[in-house]
Amino acid sequence: MSKKRNRSNSTPATDSGRFPAVDALRGMALLAMFAYHFSFDLNYFGLIRQNFYEAPFWIASRTAILSSFLLLVGISLALANRAGIRWSLFFRRLGQITGCAVLVSIGSYAMFPQSWIYFGVLHHIALASVVSLAFLRFEWGNLGLGLFFIGLGTTVKLPLFDTSWLQWIGLMTHKPITEDYVPMLPWFGLVLIGIFAGKRLLSANKTGIKTWRPAHGFSRLLILAGRHSLLLYMVHQPVFIGLLYLLKTSA
Repeated sequence: MSKKRNRSNSTPATDSGRFPAVDALRGMALLAMFAYHFSFDLNYFGLIRQNFYEAPFWIASRTAILSSFLLLVGISLALANRAGIRWSLFFRRLGQITGCAVLVSIGSYAMFPQSWIYFGVLHHIALASVVSLAFLRFEWGNLGLGLFFIGLGTTVKLPLFDTSWLQWIGLMTHKPITEDYVPMLPWFGLVLIGIFAGKRLLSANKTGIKTWRPAHGFSRLLILAGRHSLLLYMVHQPVFIGLLYLLKTSA
């Protein structure tokens, strides 16, 4: 009995191969995203007045939230494939993300036909997950490439990439008219840095994030949310919009 208990306490991941700390971090990122989107919806229904497209606070908030999600995408890719690429799991997850990205495009077109989402965060994650397969073998190289792609995507602006069929790459001279735009450059750089961080986590003998376990109910809720992040991402906006619509029409 005691031997089994000691083994479980020293194992960095759960029996399912997940790291509770990574799921909790993803849950925290979800909470921040919920706050941002709920504020956006309040503004959409005229209940507050904020400029989400130009105000430094909201731009910085979006950047921080998006960066945290993409870093966690890279970390999760490194952790999930640490013993080799698990193709069945990879394709199942890729299919789920791609299907949800299509639904986001359809839903955004219904609400914002002039600025619908054609390459948002889910579209980016789907493509980045495929491209990342070529980088999973590297460690420090991903850190260098990640920083290079971030620098390239934030400093180089070429008219060629203003063409509609190249806008998913980035490097545009202006932001396109869309509600969520997450091009490969510079954002793929964060995924690569996340892969680097995940590799370092795996190679560390013992770290807090590797051995952390939830100590109270709120931590467990964060872990639960992090493990179902795609589902929560898909349902939270319909719930927010539905509730605010009822509030608006009943006032």
